[in-house]
Amino acid sequence: MKKSKRILRGLAATVLAIAITGCNGNVTENGTLNNSLSYDDAVTELNTFVKKINPTTIPARLDVDMSDASVADSLASIDTFDMMLEGNGEINIEIAAPSEFCGKSYPDEWLVAVGQKFNKEGYTVDGKSVSVSIRKISSGETLTYITEGGYQPDLYIPSNDMWGDMLAAEGVKTVKLADRIAGNTAGILMSKEVYDSYTEKYGEVTVDGVLEAANAGDLVFAYTNPYTSATGMNILCSMLHAFDSASPLSDNAVSQLVQYQNNAPTAAYTTSILKDSAAKGIIDAMVMEEQTYINTPELKNYVYTPAGVRHDHPVYAFGWTDEAETEVAQKFVEYCQSSASQDMAKERGFNLHEEYVSEQYGMSGADYLSAQKVWKTNKNGTRPTIAVFVTDVSGSMNGTRIKSLKESLLNTMQYIDSGSYIGLVSYSDKVFINLPIEKFDNKQRAYFSGAVKDLELGGQTATYDAVLVGMQMLVEKSKEVPDANLMLFVLSDGAQNAGYELKRITPIVGGLGISVYTIGYEMEDSDKKELQTLSEINEAVCIDADASDIVNELRNLFNVNM
Repeated sequence: MKKSKRILRGLAATVLAIAITGCNGNVTENGTLNNSLSYDDAVTELNTFVKKINPTTIPARLDVDMSDASVADSLASIDTFDMMLEGNGEINIEIAAPSEFCGKSYPDEWLVAVGQKFNKEGYTVDGKSVSVSIRKISSGETLTYITEGGYQPDLYIPSNDMWGDMLAAEGVKTVKLADRIAGNTAGILMSKEVYDSYTEKYGEVTVDGVLEAANAGDLVFAYTNPYTSATGMNILCSMLHAFDSASPLSDNAVSQLVQYQNNAPTAAYTTSILKDSAAKGIIDAMVMEEQTYINTPELKNYVYTPAGVRHDHPVYAFGWTDEAETEVAQKFVEYCQSSASQDMAKERGFNLHEEYVSEQYGMSGADYLSAQKVWKTNKNGTRPTIAVFVTDVSGSMNGTRIKSLKESLLNTMQYIDSGSYIGLVSYSDKVFINLPIEKFDNKQRAYFSGAVKDLELGGQTATYDAVLVGMQMLVEKSKEVPDANLMLFVLSDGAQNAGYELKRITPIVGGLGISVYTIGYEMEDSDKKELQTLSEINEAVCIDADASDIVNELRNLFNVNM
């Protein structure tokens, strides 16, 4: 079984990575530091440090042979998603299902527990023993892997019906075997204090009301990535419907989405990040599935209200699922729907709010796909993003590591919006500016491609020298592009062993308020602690990746932030 991918949460996660703009000399607000410099003092010290570091600028090569990567190129092997149950029947079917009931332990392992019981029952089809295998993969990732990556599970159990409609819109033949196997809802969580003040001013909790309150500055509302998260996708469509109920994809709806996103937090990388941020009392309102809420004691001071469409976990077979496999699938669905299995589901927080009726968006599968594209284009409102990639090219990156890193950057740059401003820094014991920041038009993409392909290895690991150089580039470019989101992405495979130490640059990073997203690339847990601390300074996220899944991690990170 593949190792589980781990996300190391910062004090507040990606959802809270609100860009620091127009600091005007004030001390940057962050929840980690009490020794931050003022913005002006941080800039002064930054410039002094970078002068001592003395980075070398390498002329970038225009990659005239740059080829366009396909979505398939940006997908890691399907085996990077864990098989939570492996059947050994003569007829074995693979089920793709989301994390809320495919976890390792109670109460998030309902489908796995039911599958284990089913596999022991001794069922047969045409005289052959049968079983199920279960792969844990989000509703959105399954859609992407089926439509772009050639993945062919025998059954698909997304969180809600939207994903089945989207598959059909992509031309994938599906057969719906059940409308529901485990009842659930998605909804809005508010801290009790905010809930009381909200209801006094706005009445009952609705998506319309939450958006109004957020726009008025009465609360901060956060949601998850609609490309991977069923809850995020659900609430995105509910938001568009709230903006224009007659035509959720109209110019009017899109215009209001842009206005809202101008002051909204960045979408969360995962639901678990939202959960951790909520538990720490950092945000006022967020989206979450009810089963997750019920099973998170840290959220006892939050009030849950269902919203959007129900999350009842429909079941789909496919045109490639043969007759015998379909019969196994039907037996398994019936087993899931049995009273014993449903009792197990209720024990784990499913099958609540049975009276709740799905909101009707009046949208088709094709409309849902369009909504994702609308969000991708407008998720930052009218604010451009300025980002610098800081890549480790020390000697330890030799071999498959640097090869995989280069391929991943090249294959995922398609997810970076052309309106963003992008630069590239690399480092060993010295720091190199491989690509100055410019707008990511076709020419800058070609320069970026050439710079990535020409990265050279050697030397020790001066991570924090490179961080400071990247930050100075961001600060200088922000003078030309005001009101922008400033972001730094650090990709490293080892602990710093040259240049400045983290504790020396921490006050500068805190004072600048620039979010630093770190990717620990095949690192030891002890080495990753510093990267996690770096991300915590200004409430970003540290991701654990390896050669097999770094392309997925970058793809999803860019979808959320770029």
